[in-house]
Amino acid sequence: MVDPRSRKEAYDDQEKHIHALETGLSSDPPMNWRISANDAYSLVSTSDAHSPQKIGREATVFEFDENELSFSAIANAIKEKRIKYTIEFYPEEGKYHYDGHRKCGISLSPEEAKKYNNICPVCGKPLTLGVLHRIEDLADRPEGFVPKNAVPFVHAVPLVELISKVKGKQENSSQVAGIYAAFVKNFGSEFNVLLKTSPQQLSKIDKEIAFAIERVRKEQVRVKPGFDGVFGVVSIFGGETKTEERKQTTISDF
Repeated sequence: MVDPRSRKEAYDDQEKHIHALETGLSSDPPMNWRISANDAYSLVSTSDAHSPQKIGREATVFEFDENELSFSAIANAIKEKRIKYTIEFYPEEGKYHYDGHRKCGISLSPEEAKKYNNICPVCGKPLTLGVLHRIEDLADRPEGFVPKNAVPFVHAVPLVELISKVKGKQENSSQVAGIYAAFVKNFGSEFNVLLKTSPQQLSKIDKEIAFAIERVRKEQVRVKPGFDGVFGVVSIFGGETKTEERKQTTISDF
C-alpha cells in the first residue's frame, strides 16, 4: 500500500493525470476507504495475466449500451467514477496479509503484533509486517468506514478453486474440470455462475457447489489470513464464518 504523499513525489505535475487506483490482490475497497486521500480516485480491480486460468478473478464492472463500448467510454467512466461495482479476491488469501514469522508458525493481527513491539514472541527476531499493518499505519479513518457514494464491491472465490475445495480434489483434476465445464456450458460464463444465476438453477448441475456459491455470496466463509509468505485459506464450510462487521455497500441485483 503506497503512502498517498509519495504519489506527488513520484509523479510531480503529472499526478493530475492519475484517475484510478487498483486495489490489487492484496487489498479490497474497505481497506482503501480507510485512507481519505484515496477518495479522489476511482477504485478499480483487474486481474493479472500470468495465469490464464485465473483471468477474471478480479474485475471492474461497467454498465454501457453495446454501441457505447470503447476505450474512451471506459476511460471517461473511470474519470467520472461511473463504475457499477468491482469483483474482489479475498485479500486475506494473500501471502502477506497478517504480520508473522513463518519459521516459528506465528501469525498475528497488527494489533497483536504491536503488543509484542513487532517482535516474534518465539525467537525474538523482527516479524515480517503485512499489508494490513501498512493500512493501519496509513489510515486516518476507523475500520468499517464507508465514504459517501462508495462504489459497491463483492468478494468472489474463483469457480475452479471453489469446486476443488468442495470436492476435495486438485484444481487441475479431471473431475474439477468436468464440473466447471458443465456450469459454464449451461450458464454462459463463470461470472454468471458465481454472481447471477439462482441457487435453484445451479443445483441442477451440482447441489453441493450451488450451496457453496450461495455461502460465498453471503460471505458465510471462514478466512485464515496469510502471513510471511504463507498463503491464506478460504474455508467454505464449518467453523467460524467471515461475518462482515463493517458496513458494506451492496449490489442491487446481486
